Amino acid sequence: MASRVSLKVKGKGTRGSMEEDDNNAVLQRAKEWTNWTLKKVKVVAHFGFIPLIIVVGMNADPKPSLFQLLSPV
Repeated sequence: MASRVSLKVKGKGTRGSMEEDDNNAVLQRAKEWTNWTLKKVKVVAHFGFIPLIIVVGMNADPKPSLFQLLSPV
């Protein structure tokens, strides 16, 4: 694994460092929220796609049977 290089400023903390910490916290929460949301969307899309296709197909104009929707021919 590649090692990270971090530059730390010695001396008294400045007001800017507090703002940077706040910004990092906000970015971290946004990243966590985004990851959580995408995981939930993935599950919904995975288990909801086929039922959605069946419902749309059943509401089509010629009214096919369920077997006709599920058969590959």
